[in-house]
Amino acid sequence: MILEKLLEELEKLCPLSYAEKWDNCGLQAGRFGKEVRKVYIALDATGEVIEKAEEAGADLILTHHPLLFDGIKHVTDRDFTGKRILEIIRKDMALYAMHTNFDVAVMADAAADMLSLTDQTILEVTGADEKGPHGIGKVGRAAQPMTLAGTAEAVKKAFRIPRVRFYGDPDARIRILAVLPGSGKSEIDLALAAGADVMITGDINHHAGIDAVEKGICVIDAGHYGVEKIFVPYMADYLKDRFPGLEVFLQEEKEYFTEV
Repeated sequence: MILEKLLEELEKLCPLSYAEKWDNCGLQAGRFGKEVRKVYIALDATGEVIEKAEEAGADLILTHHPLLFDGIKHVTDRDFTGKRILEIIRKDMALYAMHTNFDVAVMADAAADMLSLTDQTILEVTGADEKGPHGIGKVGRAAQPMTLAGTAEAVKKAFRIPRVRFYGDPDARIRILAVLPGSGKSEIDLALAAGADVMITGDINHHAGIDAVEKGICVIDAGHYGVEKIFVPYMADYLKDRFPGLEVFLQEEKEYFTEV
């Protein structure tokens, strides 16, 4: 399949217009006219991912996070990002990122459904189109009330996470949950305003956690990778279902840090 045609289909699922203004979604490197037979899906275009994609003979690397966020003035093998771009181009691969457009179109719904939330509403509306308002994060009601500790266990089970951190009384009653995969500390006040008893997100630092509890909302830090990793199997299933002629490879699940 020609890359340009494949990207047109991906952008029907996750329109680029859904992306935040600060973001850089879309084709990061590669030829629009390239024939794509093999796709490697990962959360980030790390050096290891590029190497694995090469070994698989991939034509396209499909990631959630963009490799190129800010402007780049030089592409050389002495630059950390440039070295990866050169390797992608050298192997005649393409790199495409579906970031905040995926967050809006898919991620929040998928995460809320995995937690079996009902009465779902958008946490932060970022725009609207003919389908109605859209945005990042979801707020919903738990199937049954749980304690904060019990909710943390449910989050671990839903997303297959070995451990999470939480801020708040372990015995606090949790009925309304807000979930924002990735880094969501700046949306904690929105979750509080929406009536959530707990915010499930990642990248929560000490001050954000203790301040949230003092304001009246608990926080479960499932890690940035912990929830966003659902991008990989979701897009694999999507491609296999709609483009059975494509060979799809998935990045193996792994945490990027070690706890001792």
